[in-house]
Amino acid sequence: MIKDNQRYFNRLHVIIDGLVIAASYILAWWLKFESSFSDRSGNVGVLPVGIYLSALYFIVPGYLILYYGFRLYTPKRVQRTEDEILNIFKANVCGFIIVLATLFMMNSYVDYMHDFSRGMLGIFAVLNTVNAILVRAVIRRVLHFFRKKGYNQKHILLVGYSRAAEAYIDRIIQNPQWGYMVRGILDDNVPRGAVYKGVKVLGAIDNLLYILPENKLDEIAVTLSLSDYDRLEEIVNLCEKSGVHTTFIPDYNSVVPGKPYTEDLGGLPVINIRYVPLSNTINKVAKRTVDIVGSLFGLIITSPILLVVAILVKTTSKGPVIFAQERVGLHNRVFKMYKFRTMRIQEESEEKKGWTTKNDPRVTKVGKFLRRTSIDELPQLFNILIGNMSLVGPRPERPQYVEKFKEEIPRYMIKHQVRPGLTGWAQINGYRGDTSIRKRIEYDIYYIENWSMSLDIKILFLTFFKGFINENAY
Repeated sequence: MIKDNQRYFNRLHVIIDGLVIAASYILAWWLKFESSFSDRSGNVGVLPVGIYLSALYFIVPGYLILYYGFRLYTPKRVQRTEDEILNIFKANVCGFIIVLATLFMMNSYVDYMHDFSRGMLGIFAVLNTVNAILVRAVIRRVLHFFRKKGYNQKHILLVGYSRAAEAYIDRIIQNPQWGYMVRGILDDNVPRGAVYKGVKVLGAIDNLLYILPENKLDEIAVTLSLSDYDRLEEIVNLCEKSGVHTTFIPDYNSVVPGKPYTEDLGGLPVINIRYVPLSNTINKVAKRTVDIVGSLFGLIITSPILLVVAILVKTTSKGPVIFAQERVGLHNRVFKMYKFRTMRIQEESEEKKGWTTKNDPRVTKVGKFLRRTSIDELPQLFNILIGNMSLVGPRPERPQYVEKFKEEIPRYMIKHQVRPGLTGWAQINGYRGDTSIRKRIEYDIYYIENWSMSLDIKILFLTFFKGFINENAY
């Protein structure tokens, strides 16, 4: 059974990690003191090798505990490679800091700790990070190879034919490296023999009474349709009595977020429909601090550009330099968003007809360049400074479009739970201007639910390559 294999594999994985940590440490010592790259002339007062090796009694188990804490022993079937690499990096940085702090505290009690090489520890930190990533990449490839060959498969039975069941099967088909094998579906409303992408309906849900005692399944996935939820408790109890691992895949993914979280209300679990990291006060303060510093820095750096563009706009067409337009921001509040004017002066009724399209006759010659390079957006640094906007976030829309889209596009209004941004996740993925609003909202919701400071930094970095100049910017 796969659960037994998983237990043995986890133990083997811990042993392999321990060996990698020890090997990286010993290699770091050799590079520092014995290799041709070492400075032997500076080795006066070097501690005996025994003292360095004795530190392994603490470093190896300490790092293994950190690996566990950073979720490096969760099943690799559905763990993203980038998440694993990031967690390896975090664990090693944390370990390095802890080791240095320990040495610092022990300096007062153990004399020779002054001579314990910090440089060697730095080499170890780099080597261990790289080696852990490489070894885990090899393990991942080996597991994928065996799973594609039919080994190490996880046998699953779905209880209930629904949209959730179809989505589950689709993802398994798209990711054969996971090693999931759906043996069939049980459902009371779909006839036996019906097939969805090679997976058959084996019979009614009551067949669980005969299937579970055979003990040939690794997991039961409850994928009931909403109309059958009255049987949910009965089915879960039945599965758990058999000892088979049971998961629940709700048939309302359009409502529940990708990363739902629960709160305890006096012993009653409450599922939050939407998780917004920026509702946390510390996160909000950190992001707002970055916005203030970033906008001030941006205004100082771009001030010569702002001056030149202002002169060009003023001297090439009639009208004000800055165009202020109503947009909907945080908590559905309307604010004035600033841009360099890129169109000829027009009546308010004409301006509200629609957004800019390719070769729009309303755009001036200078305006075409400003729009193409996104320089017309620079005055929004003032919006960021005063708090109407953020450096990164969903792009704000005009009130009339908000009223329209909130009726047509599910979850559209979620974007107003955070400040709108000068740039955003949707924009760097090509969804700006006259592009799909539905796809744009998907990217906006992903950003809102998965916000982190590192994601903001990534978006700002990619904006310089993908965000400023875009084929849909006209």
